[in-house]
Amino acid sequence: MSDSDNQVQRESMEVDVVVVGAGPAGLATACRLQQLAQAADREVSVVVLEKGSEVGAHILSGAVIQTRALDELFPDWKDRNAPLDTPVTADEVWFFRNGSKGTRIPNAFVPKTMHNDGNYVVSLGAVVRWLGEQAEGLGVEVFPGFPAAEILYHEDGSIKGVATGVMGVGADGKPKDTFEPGMELHARCTVFAEGCRGHLGKQLIKRFELDRDSDPQHYGIGLKELWEIDPALSRPGLVMHGAGWPLTDSGSSGGWFLYHLKDNQVSLGIIIDLNYDNPHLSVFDELQRFKTHPEIRKHLEGGRRIGYGARAITKGGFNALPRMDMPGGLLAGCDAGTLNFSKIKGTHTAMKSGMVAAETLFDVLGDSSESTTITPVAYADRLRETWLMDELYRSRNFGPALHKFGPYLGGAFNYVDQNWFGGRIPFTLHDRTRDHEGMKDAAEAPRIDYPRPDGKLTFDKLSSVALTNTYHEEDQPVHLRLADESIPLSVNLERWNEPAQRYCPAGVYEVVDDAGGRKFQINAQNCVHCKTCDIKDPSRNITWVTPEGGGGPSYPAM
Repeated sequence: MSDSDNQVQRESMEVDVVVVGAGPAGLATACRLQQLAQAADREVSVVVLEKGSEVGAHILSGAVIQTRALDELFPDWKDRNAPLDTPVTADEVWFFRNGSKGTRIPNAFVPKTMHNDGNYVVSLGAVVRWLGEQAEGLGVEVFPGFPAAEILYHEDGSIKGVATGVMGVGADGKPKDTFEPGMELHARCTVFAEGCRGHLGKQLIKRFELDRDSDPQHYGIGLKELWEIDPALSRPGLVMHGAGWPLTDSGSSGGWFLYHLKDNQVSLGIIIDLNYDNPHLSVFDELQRFKTHPEIRKHLEGGRRIGYGARAITKGGFNALPRMDMPGGLLAGCDAGTLNFSKIKGTHTAMKSGMVAAETLFDVLGDSSESTTITPVAYADRLRETWLMDELYRSRNFGPALHKFGPYLGGAFNYVDQNWFGGRIPFTLHDRTRDHEGMKDAAEAPRIDYPRPDGKLTFDKLSSVALTNTYHEEDQPVHLRLADESIPLSVNLERWNEPAQRYCPAGVYEVVDDAGGRKFQINAQNCVHCKTCDIKDPSRNITWVTPEGGGGPSYPAM
């Protein structure tokens, strides 16, 4: 069945605003819009589309939350029983030099942006589910299991809305008995809040040249585990961050975290900058190796792992901010680049970007006719007037300093910049490389010897993926598209020993031997929607697109 046939059969729905993505930014947008509408005694129709099976199913973060945006959106969030019930009680920063030694950095020498006084340790998935409940209580229509798969345009090139994904198409591309063509949602403005490396946001940035005046965006991959530990070891509110080993061993950069939550739970993880150059690096095995450090192991002894997941993270900050408005649409949250990674907590900034988007849209909705497509050009000006943009500007040098100077000199630079100059040192560092560039040939890069998992502290990849509750209907087109099917073997395997086998944290990509010789195999059912392949493939050959609605991980408390 052709795309034009699908178009004919699609039903449509007219609304004022469609929000793509039920994460912190998207739900903050929807909630703020309805708050403004109710205060003005006006009706504004808002629909939120979410690709996960339920709100929060695809949410994964550390997470430590600063409540600044939440205080503005719902000043009575405590009375509304928001799931922020573990205040930070202790804040530690470490530097690991090798597999057995570590140095705790005195708080006086830690950049101010990394301090966590007054913040909360949370399950971001639980917070997002709560935000979804608030949105529905305000009259927002939230549709989980409906991915926005296609951008719709008017004849003049402005954004008309989005179409949800087709359901019931077999792996052979032919419709099954369960075929459904998807639905069109036409809106006066569409807010794209898909999260990091959004499938549609990526298209918009290219089509409208939104990043023309920006530094290239930078990314990391965050891998996280959730543990239930010995009650005698539980310290609710303890927050630990660190850098150094094991990443310095593999010639990469990034950091790690370990947080104590309530109910004898610990969340821990590692974040690896995706500009690393060693094709032998395995992001999953770096996480497992990290846990063997004595300062980490002692928190987990006698415990059991109950969760695992992975997600790409937007790290470019102020210097990589794209233009965020376009005719009929705007970007909010991660794809707008509004996460402040230097604070190791970005939920409040993502939410604030959504709230400013809502305030901008509400003013324009009231000033134009019901049928007019909105171009929210005031969005950037409004953002510049907020604490969000000031915060991003003050931390603009954080990432580039670490990329240029490494963890020692870069860390020293950031301490001086943040603690002596308040982030206003009179020059700006830039990193104009791209994360997929610069990977060494496999023959020129040192091999990394990762220890075998012991099944108690360290684990294999497939048993870890089982903890993500990932599910995809097997009989559907593969949602990881190759521009050239020959490249994985003819180029990537020859030059880089096909690094997709190691930068994917879920065992999606394999080079296997069969009767016909070597074969590049895509186990799309394992995909946890982290988007790393779309970012890191050195040949830029992989494109991540939305699978059938409801597919992917189902994180209960990540």
